[in-house]
Amino acid sequence: MEELSGILGRILKARHGTDLTSLSFEDAIQRKADQLNATDGTLTGFSCPVCHNRGFVAFVKDGNLYSRECECMRTRRSLNLIEKSGLKPSLEAYTFESFQTPERWQEEAKRAAVQYLTDKNGAWLLMSGTVGSGKTHLCTVICGELLKSCVEVRYMKWRDDSVRLKANVNAPDYEKLIRPYKTVKTLYIDDFFKGGSVTAGDINLAFEILNTRYTDKNLITILSTEKTIPQLMEIDAALATRIYERCKGYCICISGESKNWRLRT
Repeated sequence: MEELSGILGRILKARHGTDLTSLSFEDAIQRKADQLNATDGTLTGFSCPVCHNRGFVAFVKDGNLYSRECECMRTRRSLNLIEKSGLKPSLEAYTFESFQTPERWQEEAKRAAVQYLTDKNGAWLLMSGTVGSGKTHLCTVICGELLKSCVEVRYMKWRDDSVRLKANVNAPDYEKLIRPYKTVKTLYIDDFFKGGSVTAGDINLAFEILNTRYTDKNLITILSTEKTIPQLMEIDAALATRIYERCKGYCICISGESKNWRLRT
């Protein structure tokens, strides 16, 4: 053991300029772990007091030097997902705390959103109804909570993204453009079928994305829309029934002009 300690000490001295030849093998290994844990790393975006932005923590077990991923990497991945999701500006403004609930229907909508997150059973969520009733607010909060748990979320603003995808439907890279919407763990479609008449192209695009997600039980889809399930049935029954089936009771409808909170604040 003393010979091994001397060899290790000479190696560490050569590499790090520290003379550890007088230490026992176990102490030399622990000193090495301590040196690694005191070294500053180069990771950015979050300052971690534990790993000092290296992303790992060194430790000794059974006389061997190991490393494990620092807990901060979960936060770093979450922050990265937020950046990629397209929701970062909204996440800073929309929280459960900032959602006003002076009326019963608001309390019920918020309670349903909290329950959806609590259950975490892979169901879809449909938040439908009146303009200005807080649909986007609650859906964004849900996405934010999923992102904090390192669940990948992609934000799809229907009116913008659908136009781009339809314009490229015959382009060579169309499949590359649409694939993320089909395969991301959680897809949040905001203002689904928003605007005037819903065209055949809108229905075809929606079906292509949602049918792929419908068949994969591991994928979550969150939709905010002014359309109710009966209205979606009138547009396309095959699409509407798929949405309804996957929502498993999480169809939150907020209807009535009196629930346009933007006109009252």
